[in-house]
Amino acid sequence: MTTSKKIKMALAYVEMSEAELARKIGTSPSAFNQRMKTDKFTSPELEKIANAIGATYTFSFDFPDGTSI
Repeated sequence: MTTSKKIKMALAYVEMSEAELARKIGTSPSAFNQRMKTDKFTSPELEKIANAIGATYTFSFDFPDGTSI
């Protein structure tokens, strides 16, 4: 699943529009829409998005033995 798809699902969950999220993270709706199309987000950007929607962003490599990196 793409990052953009996950963001869209999270926005649906919190009943927020992309435009509203864009304003909350300090960017224009059109600039945010471009980022969604390219589907390229940095970890700091994803953390900012998560914070704006009241979620926690986590990224890890989780192994079968329980190790998480």
